[in-house]
Amino acid sequence: MHLLPSASGATTSGQEEDGGVDYISRLPDAILGEIISLLPTKAGVRTQTLASRWRRLWLSAPLNLDLSDTGVYWEALSSLISVILGTHPGPSRRFSIPLRDLKCSAMTIDAWLRSPALDNLQELNLEIQSYGHCCMAEWLLPASAFRFSATLRVVSISKFHIVDGMVEALRFPQLTHLGLEQVEVSDGSLHSIIACCPVIECLLLKDINFGYDMSLRINSPSLISFGFDVFLRELIIEDAPSLKSMFQLRKHSIMEHVLVSSAPNLEIVGSIYESDYPKFKFGDTAIQKLRAVTFTTAVSSVKTLAIDNDKLNLDLVIDLMQCFPRLENLYINTSNVPGEKNLWRRKYPAQIKYLDIRLKTIVLTNYRGIKSQASFATFFILNAKMLQVMRFEGGPYKDDAEFIARQQRLLQLEKRASRRARFEFSTSICHRDLPHIKHVHDLSKADPFKCIC
Repeated sequence: MHLLPSASGATTSGQEEDGGVDYISRLPDAILGEIISLLPTKAGVRTQTLASRWRRLWLSAPLNLDLSDTGVYWEALSSLISVILGTHPGPSRRFSIPLRDLKCSAMTIDAWLRSPALDNLQELNLEIQSYGHCCMAEWLLPASAFRFSATLRVVSISKFHIVDGMVEALRFPQLTHLGLEQVEVSDGSLHSIIACCPVIECLLLKDINFGYDMSLRINSPSLISFGFDVFLRELIIEDAPSLKSMFQLRKHSIMEHVLVSSAPNLEIVGSIYESDYPKFKFGDTAIQKLRAVTFTTAVSSVKTLAIDNDKLNLDLVIDLMQCFPRLENLYINTSNVPGEKNLWRRKYPAQIKYLDIRLKTIVLTNYRGIKSQASFATFFILNAKMLQVMRFEGGPYKDDAEFIARQQRLLQLEKRASRRARFEFSTSICHRDLPHIKHVHDLSKADPFKCIC
């Protein structure tokens, strides 16, 4: 039952049907203010029209200024931002705007960031939306963006140049989420930023060029989730005792090495691609092109793994699973290109009973139901005794009754090793790269590999 306040602050006639109880008006101002601050900006501003009390509430509630998806022309949007910042006394929860024509508006943007309405800002999202050639070195991040360093919890910066020396003297005592995309920043400045974030939990480095001869070392006692797409020679997770998830975001990389020296609680790894670079090294175990180059000690902490295996090679996947003996969730991005026949019955008759398959979830993207793919899936259907769900994400094929019936016969679902296992067929056409991470907030998802299209 939705109760809306009338002009007098009471509810509309629908309240009589509920005995005249106005639950919304009974809430304290502090709670109503929190609700307003969590609404989209347009909806939050419009609450002023509900009643005189609500105008006072909007002015006292923490400002959530997010105009990322308004579709308004820059001139009108710029005026709207100035009006809101000039009207609202603050404090602010979130400031997120798309920046266009920055070189013509640099003074205006600096004035916004210095506005008293943004005092004690918690979330800052600055993104340049350019529609032509853009030299990132010309787009300098205003120094005023860091005046909130003591209160910021989330920062997302896109297409800016962070000048060396700008962050050396800063501390970010409350920053938990940091996202940098297409940002020009030196490795020294980035190391300094990370060192200044004692409670950082999520770090996203996307499409950043440090230079091929550079190395990036991650040392953080608090970091939990890390996504990267960087241009450099090697990435070293030197000491990250809290790290639980690590995501490579680019399929084609020239980075030579990803070295995980110390991450004892690492549970989620994705995606490892079937390409020459980079070589992943977990302690003494090195993996390249989805093959164990050296295998000394198994990576027992990892429970979720995402890989890119176009031709769906069962031998390769079985060998890879030996490196991760406690694997429970396996996401495989494949293609409809015929590859290995995956005729496993004659190849593994004696070994099957000794294989300790702990998989509970298996997801095959771009599944077309061709024979080699079906043979691959059948191996796990008939031998994974702990399997709970196997999902086939297809795309353009028809998941009508005839197709599913044919697949049920081909996959021998009635002979499944796990009687509680369920099988799902989806025609969702998703972006095929795994994982689905576009913003630093996505690093907090429970399942960043799940297609939500």
